[in-house]
Amino acid sequence: MIGALTATLLFVVNMVFTMFASIVLLRFLLQWVKADFYNPLCQFVMKLTNPLLLPLRRIIPGLFGVDIAALFLVFLILALNLAIISLVLSIAPVGVFLITLLVKFIQLVLNLYFFAIIIRAIMSFNPHAMMNPIYIVLAQLTEPVLRPIRSVVKPIHGFDLAPLILIIAIQAVLFFMGKALGI
Repeated sequence: MIGALTATLLFVVNMVFTMFASIVLLRFLLQWVKADFYNPLCQFVMKLTNPLLLPLRRIIPGLFGVDIAALFLVFLILALNLAIISLVLSIAPVGVFLITLLVKFIQLVLNLYFFAIIIRAIMSFNPHAMMNPIYIVLAQLTEPVLRPIRSVVKPIHGFDLAPLILIIAIQAVLFFMGKALGI
């Protein structure tokens, strides 16, 4: 059993590493969907990630338009986070570490899309929000995953059910991963 102070410090370390990994992942995804990088949100993400990502890009080039350095940085941040937690809690089997790293990455992607869809849905209730730069970037980010659902489930009397279906699917996958892996 770990002490309250140790648990609190682990929580803070985990949150800081996860938030930064989320921002780097967001940068990767924004590049992938070709979001407008003159958008203030994109500029904010770039300013936060440039200090670590630009030197890494000199070593790890992109491949077929995919920013491999950004993906590597996400995995590096998550691995460092898991290594710190493993050292403090004295659990370090390599197989478990690699599986946990992959699971953390999948959870990070799913949670990022979950929150992007929720924020976009909330903002859509305000008609003026459609012109907000953050809404525009969220639309650019989420539209590629919502479009296939909309092709199957058409809006009903103006109500788009695609975000709700995707949110339920994301939560189902996260729930399944949690139960299957005992997290």
